[in-house]
Amino acid sequence: MLLPWGDAALIALVLALGSRLARRATSPAARVLVPLAWETAIVLALYAAWMKSADWVVTRAGGAVGHGLWVWRVERDLHLPSEVSVQRLLLPHPLWVQAANGFYAVVHVPALIVFLLWLYFRHPTQYARWRNVGAVLTGACLLIQMVPVAPPRLIPQLGFVDTALRYGQSVYGTGGLKIAPQLAAMPSVHVGWAVFIAVAVITVSPSRWRWLVLAHPALTTFAVVATANHWWLDGIVAAALLPLSMGVEAGSALALGRRRAPAPVPTPDAPVAGGAIDVRFPRAPARPGR
Repeated sequence: MLLPWGDAALIALVLALGSRLARRATSPAARVLVPLAWETAIVLALYAAWMKSADWVVTRAGGAVGHGLWVWRVERDLHLPSEVSVQRLLLPHPLWVQAANGFYAVVHVPALIVFLLWLYFRHPTQYARWRNVGAVLTGACLLIQMVPVAPPRLIPQLGFVDTALRYGQSVYGTGGLKIAPQLAAMPSVHVGWAVFIAVAVITVSPSRWRWLVLAHPALTTFAVVATANHWWLDGIVAAALLPLSMGVEAGSALALGRRRAPAPVPTPDAPVAGGAIDVRFPRAPARPGR
């Protein structure tokens, strides 16, 4: 059961207020818990915004199937492989199908939490940057998701099977187009977060084993496509948003850094920067020795 947006927003507010009130606490526990409470508040606020936006999406559900069919046609024009063919590789193997269903339903949020905790404790100097990149990426996905797009499994006339519903593993139930979050298929937050984690780990970690993290976006992409929860383009668009999000974060950091940088103070015998008149402090005459 997904946490209702109102509960998430309330918890985020309480955590944010608590972390601000306790920010001057000096105990060892407070130095750890207060920042964690603030970061949790940010994540829950984003989650609440996504859930609330889903309420708006469901009022426009009538266009969701048409948008899904449009994505299908674009993929055919781009000669992308059919998601149906990928799903048919999995359908004869019930255990693998159920594993893919579970991967789709469970892995993406815990993986993000584990990544953020790893980054916070192991690479604290890099945490703020990548936290901001993740927030921008998620926000960009939410904006695009305001346009309802039906996932492949809600268009069975194209040959897709709702594998999660078949095996009783659906996180959406039997409500069809009445269940709003599933209409936020474009872009895929699952794939976006997986690519984000992989790029951040490869960039930050010095370990030679860091390249193994590429298995995460690969498995995520396969799982969401094979279970007919997303189109190829859902993942492609989400991945394309990552470099844009990194650029927005870098530009914002640069702008804020310039705004906060103190003005240079002239020093004796040094020219004023910026091509201004060279004003030097006069030297005192040398005193004759005794």
